[in-house]
Amino acid sequence: MVPFPEEPAAARGTSEAQPPGPAPTVGVAPLSGPGPSDGPEASVEKVEVELSGPAGAEPPQPPEGGWGWLVMLAAMWCNGSVFGIQNACGVLFVAMLKTFGSKDDDKMVFKTAWVSSLSMGMIFFCCPIASVFTDMFGCRKTAVVGAAVGFVGLMSSSFVSSIEPLYLTYGVIFACGCSFAYQPSLVILGHYFKKRLGLVNGIVTAGSSIFTILLPFLLRLLTDSVGLFYTLRVLCIFMFVLFLASFTYRPLVPNAKDKESGTKGGNRFSLFSRRKFSPPKKVFNFAIFKVTAYAVWAAGIPLALFGYFVPYVHLMKYVNRFQDGKNKEVVLMCIGITSGVGRLLFGRIADYVPGVKKVYLQVISFLFIGLMSMMIPLCRVFGALIAVCLILGLFDGCFISIMAPIAFELVGAQDVSQAIGFLLGFMSLPMTVGPPIAGLLRDKLGSYDVAFYLSGIPPLIGGAVLCFIPWIHSKKQREIDKTTGGEKMEKMLENQNSLLSSSSGIFKKESDSVI
Repeated sequence: MVPFPEEPAAARGTSEAQPPGPAPTVGVAPLSGPGPSDGPEASVEKVEVELSGPAGAEPPQPPEGGWGWLVMLAAMWCNGSVFGIQNACGVLFVAMLKTFGSKDDDKMVFKTAWVSSLSMGMIFFCCPIASVFTDMFGCRKTAVVGAAVGFVGLMSSSFVSSIEPLYLTYGVIFACGCSFAYQPSLVILGHYFKKRLGLVNGIVTAGSSIFTILLPFLLRLLTDSVGLFYTLRVLCIFMFVLFLASFTYRPLVPNAKDKESGTKGGNRFSLFSRRKFSPPKKVFNFAIFKVTAYAVWAAGIPLALFGYFVPYVHLMKYVNRFQDGKNKEVVLMCIGITSGVGRLLFGRIADYVPGVKKVYLQVISFLFIGLMSMMIPLCRVFGALIAVCLILGLFDGCFISIMAPIAFELVGAQDVSQAIGFLLGFMSLPMTVGPPIAGLLRDKLGSYDVAFYLSGIPPLIGGAVLCFIPWIHSKKQREIDKTTGGEKMEKMLENQNSLLSSSSGIFKKESDSVI
């Protein structure tokens, strides 16, 4: 979910009406200080410019390639390693049950499910905080520290002797590190690409699908041959590579010679550039919740996700009813394949759906996600379960791929980054508590059937809530157009009155001169 490139401030300003007053003197550049329209929102927009160079420096233009391709590969590795490990958590879940399980503990499934769900929830919960650190310290520093923290958390998870310490090492420390490494990978792409940002975003997000396809087989092979702890140490290699890849996120800074001469195309950058820290005046922009359509969207999406992560955690354990542990990871592979196809397919379809009506694509995706979750217990043969997973993954990709375009339509380009950050933070709660509740039902009832039936209800309810968003947005837009039309009419009348008064004054002066 890459923030959309914003329209340059200069381009926006030229289309706005200038306030009445004396015309500026020709040849005199306007002052660059804050004007009457500059508010806290404007200061937030200027943070990245202040970080990338001295005051008054023009923001560098995206180079559209070059070093940016290496940045793209680093971001792709980040997306794949972070969410590939999370999506393949079902293999680790089975290994944890085998390693720490006890016949005397009838709540072991419930306890073990907390590890993976807490990890996924913390990644989303920390996203708003990580975005603030990215604004304050830059993409490279935030990502490097995040990858290092994730490495420490994953390595320490391989030395525990019971399931409870994994809540801290894997569920909190590793997840927080992943969040701080993941958020800058979204931001840095917009620094290096503008025209090709859509293509680059598609390649980067495909990383999670590729890793989701391959990692279950690797993890299954490792857990069977060397056990859970050595498997976690092998996964530390992924985090170490991510640590090295994060150093590619070097900031673009204007060349001093270009700044003095005022020439265009100052796209050179310094690997070890030193920047003066300028904290933003306004960290969190809560004004976006005044947009009613966004507030409904930010409530409906988390409501729909209470059962979203249940199949990823419990499906590997559920497959045991069909066969004795052979090729169980193929169900996660099917979800990963069709999820990648869905992201490309529905991302392209969304380009042809006008405005906020893109929300209906998410409504359809939640409808199918809910129905497929309910159909999992109805599958009597393994082939039917594969078909359900293929459809589930396809509409999972639809849901993910159009989140950023919908946020853009609801709040605009200036606030889209924080709008997505807040939404990811809200998503953390349902994605954390859903799988443990399903595990508790499994422990109490001895079967996953009720858990999967109930996991399909929240997506249906959330999808129903999202249906109101286009109506709310269009109603608000009509009110804004009506207000704007009235203001334009008043301005036209004022201009006509001023024109008439000036014309009468000129006529009076000419009459006096004739007399």
